[in-house]
Amino acid sequence: MHPDLFESEPTAELLASGATWAEGPVWIPESRTLRFSDIPGDRILSWCEQEGLTVYAEGVEFTNGRTLGLRGEVVQCSHGRRRVEVDRGGDVTELVSTYRGARFNSPNDVVVASDGAVWFTDPSYGIEKEGEGHPGELEYGGRWVFRFDPATGEATPVVTDLEQPNGLAFSPDESILYVSDTSTDLPSGEPNPSGGHHIRAYDVRDGRRCMHGRTVVTIQDGVPDGFRVDEHGHLWSSAGDGVHVFTPDGREIGVVPTPRKVGNLCFGGDDGTTLFVLASDSLYAVRTRVRDAAQVLRSRG
Repeated sequence: MHPDLFESEPTAELLASGATWAEGPVWIPESRTLRFSDIPGDRILSWCEQEGLTVYAEGVEFTNGRTLGLRGEVVQCSHGRRRVEVDRGGDVTELVSTYRGARFNSPNDVVVASDGAVWFTDPSYGIEKEGEGHPGELEYGGRWVFRFDPATGEATPVVTDLEQPNGLAFSPDESILYVSDTSTDLPSGEPNPSGGHHIRAYDVRDGRRCMHGRTVVTIQDGVPDGFRVDEHGHLWSSAGDGVHVFTPDGREIGVVPTPRKVGNLCFGGDDGTTLFVLASDSLYAVRTRVRDAAQVLRSRG
């Protein structure tokens, strides 16, 4: 196991169970809580060391991925409302829901760049998969990755060559955008052997354009549903058997086994080095020696 990642052999510590399918975690430093989605349960859950697992909100229109904005607000994806929205202490408002007059499919995961732009994936799971949203149509005709500029109110496609774009994250200097394709998981629940189960890297130009896409990681057991990039540029990806860690060029350097299929993960805790892992109905913690790349970039101003 790579010594820069863990102080000792990593283990996944069970913190809580009780979700239906857990997704979309974010650590909120102000309240020292982890917030995440229970998509089929149509609710948002919260975990903290003092209270354990509690229900933050119900009837939330099938939220999925979330992240922190530059001012600490929670930016999240809504399958049911087909939009990206902002939650400020329970006051939820729309950020963006259309591209050239057509509704998005079901925004899935989201990151906020250091310039405040909101980048998000838009697969079709929420309008095609039972229990993850409401039946609907592909109104703009694709499944893309978008960049939304809050200053102009404009959403622009930045990646259009994936079948089902899912997780996404920037490299530490935001010069590379990583996006996963999970199209081996069909919305119908049937397998799709020819679909994607990989992470692709795109060079980012002028903070707004993506070029030179290439596949850097392929997950053999399951799919890279959600992933994060640490301060050294390593990719921490979900998989069917745990969390796999890769160098930026795709060399595997670590594995953290879990007893359940991993859906998503994020870094957090008081010092930012705890890896919170959502696996099926449960939440686990893994002690690491690294922090999230975006967290470190923002702390440097």
